[in-house]
Amino acid sequence: MLRGLLKGIKDLIYPDCCQACKNRIDPVETQGLICARCWEKIEKNLPPFCASCGRRLDRLSVAKNICSSCLKSRFHFDRAFSPCAYTGVIKQLIHEFKYSGKDYLGVPLGKLMNNFIKDYRLPMEYFDFIVPVPLHKTRMREREFNQAQVLSEQVAKEFNKKILPDILLRSRPTKTQTELTFEERRKNVEGSFTVKDAGSIKGKNLLLIDDVLTTGSTSSAASGALKDCGSGIVFVLTLAS
Repeated sequence: MLRGLLKGIKDLIYPDCCQACKNRIDPVETQGLICARCWEKIEKNLPPFCASCGRRLDRLSVAKNICSSCLKSRFHFDRAFSPCAYTGVIKQLIHEFKYSGKDYLGVPLGKLMNNFIKDYRLPMEYFDFIVPVPLHKTRMREREFNQAQVLSEQVAKEFNKKILPDILLRSRPTKTQTELTFEERRKNVEGSFTVKDAGSIKGKNLLLIDDVLTTGSTSSAASGALKDCGSGIVFVLTLAS
């Protein structure tokens, strides 16, 4: 009886349908509420990677080891990586994750990040702490959770790393970046991050985690605040780019 009650509660919270295509699925054939077909449709970032933003290099950029977009930009982070290309199924799942209150999607989405780390041997042993990119308190009230922290928790658990969830703060609200140009995005987030306890990160290597890297403006501004307070290397890991 208790088991049936618990299953009923679980079905309300985690409905047996794919969170991408919305079709009903057999729970044993899912990757945490994502059907096998949609899971296979997720477009992966594959090497060769840009030495700056981590996206796949096109044929003309391979010799330079950096993509054409990053040639025109200067980022404060040392390097960025993303397991997925921000399109199709993963774009839809991230939207569900962030804007529909489905924090439980952090488990399968975090698995994508953890698999990428293992497959490409990212140097997790060199990072002292994981730092999630924070939300401003007004946006946190709207969403009720920070998607970057949920993803950070999945990575930290897998690799036995400590998270510093409150070290980086959004000192002012910013516009949503979605409809802004590259330059508008940069100005929008410029100076929007502060560090709460600089002493705790001085000389420490950090892995900064967020959900999406588009122009890199947010990750760069956050990394700049950390480096201004004496941190060492700052790598960025996002779910998609």
